[in-house]
Amino acid sequence: MKHRGRHRRRRRGRALRATLAGTALALTAAATMITTSQATDADDPGPLKPLTASAETTPLRLTEHDVPRAALDRLSASMGRPVGVRTVLADPDGALRDAADCTADDRRALPVEPAAARAYCWPDEATEGWRPGAVTTSGDADDDGRWGEHRVVVSGWSRADASGDGDGPARVAFVDAGDRERPRYTWVLLAVPVDGGRDYRGLGSAVSGMVWYQDKLLVTAGRGEDSALYVYDVDRIQRSAAPGTSPGRGPGGPSAAGARYVLPAVATYRANGADAPRPGGISLDRSTAPDSLVAHGSAAADGDGPALLWRYPFSSDPARPGLLETDPVAHAHPVEVYETELTEVRSVLSYGSGWYLGRMTGSPDGRGALWRQDADGARTTRCGADETHRCWSGPATSLSYWQETGEVWSQSGRMLFALPLADVDRSLDG
Repeated sequence: MKHRGRHRRRRRGRALRATLAGTALALTAAATMITTSQATDADDPGPLKPLTASAETTPLRLTEHDVPRAALDRLSASMGRPVGVRTVLADPDGALRDAADCTADDRRALPVEPAAARAYCWPDEATEGWRPGAVTTSGDADDDGRWGEHRVVVSGWSRADASGDGDGPARVAFVDAGDRERPRYTWVLLAVPVDGGRDYRGLGSAVSGMVWYQDKLLVTAGRGEDSALYVYDVDRIQRSAAPGTSPGRGPGGPSAAGARYVLPAVATYRANGADAPRPGGISLDRSTAPDSLVAHGSAAADGDGPALLWRYPFSSDPARPGLLETDPVAHAHPVEVYETELTEVRSVLSYGSGWYLGRMTGSPDGRGALWRQDADGARTTRCGADETHRCWSGPATSLSYWQETGEVWSQSGRMLFALPLADVDRSLDG
């Protein structure tokens, strides 16, 4: 039986690779139709420019604010004893489909070059009315790549408004990635305690960035929220008792906008003023000492101008697991800040000396470009007969490196996918 199962997995793996390769070839052919006038979008941005003046770095300071323990205890007392990730994974809402079973329209969201090594799509009914966002994994949470005995991917989503934009409430799916052929997922609402913990509301923001580090899940928040980052403790997941569509307490009990679990924020990081740059996307860098949170954003509140890249170190204090390093007055300061000439940056990853940046290009086919920049220069991927730079997935808003497996995870449309970082490096031109 074991041999037959292994043969089936091998055949299925070959079929998946053939399907993804076919999709990549079709998209590459479409990329060759890009006009010469559009090709100017891929101008070389050159090396990163370090910013060191206090006038340039001080606006990136964050201030940490804890949610009072009494408020969290009051919420738990009214909703029941908190549960952890293991309980959530054991109570799935559904399963993802392997890429070979996904529609051609869904697979168009995948990168052309480098191609995904594995990919899955979300069921229509699970994501209708929701907009995809960032991804993080248990590879961020712990250096052995597991949370307990589980390999886990966390996928962020937000309720889409009439225009298709996501402005909350926001939710995440905890995906059990141990079963490579049929990963199962469970929805959890991201909540913010209000009224001293007597009630809660949904996080009113798109999930453009997310990092799971130790027992904390850090999530970016848009300018509609009063904080730049919200912090969640994955050991404080609460059960929801009511099936309502609006987050918060109601006549039937606490509701989670269709989810069966609620994750209340335990802390926030506020930006240094209303017009200060805020993280648009975040990821974890385990190649630094200590581990660090990297972010991208715009220097201007309206999003115009060059993009900024910066990092904050995580605290090494055992009493502050998963939180940023702060000074005596609770300020988290960036330890590196760079400016890049790239615009429309949608995702960021830092590892070693390189910064990997995904950006939108405004091309009609929705293709994006993936760049690697450092102090010496920039490189990007080429694909198609005319060697266009539009080889990446334009809608992808997140890059998360699972160091233990060497994989980069991302999400685009209804596709969740992974590929080796080594493949990304090999695809970059000189």
